[in-house]
Amino acid sequence: MDREFLIDLFADFGPVAIRKMFSGYGISADGINFALALRAGLFFRADEVTIPDFEAEGSKPFQYSTRAKTVLVNSYWELPARLFDDSEELAQWARAALAAAQRAKVKKRPKKKATAKKAVAQKRPAKKATKRTVR
Repeated sequence: MDREFLIDLFADFGPVAIRKMFSGYGISADGINFALALRAGLFFRADEVTIPDFEAEGSKPFQYSTRAKTVLVNSYWELPARLFDDSEELAQWARAALAAAQRAKVKKRPKKKATAKKAVAQKRPAKKATKRTVR
């Protein structure tokens, strides 16, 4: 899949940003990544709300193999092949994927590095000053 194909594919959904990612492209709207176009296919963001729809279509979650194991990425599911020919329904699935990505973003809490450093500093006992004599 090339950039022009993806732009045409998401025409009914609306404007998308497409950027190089891994072996393909990351697809985002409103600054939120909701799809991946990889050699293995097109994968949409999914969560507990949308996974049943993918399962009903016989789709599988994204997976890749390392030397040691196969990694299953349950947050991205393969888009059903029939949707490539139905741009209106594909747009509905894309909106659901964007909503899933937005829900995932809300669940993440921002990390507070400064607070963590203060907590560590407070737990450590202060070093005692030692006197040195100069000879």
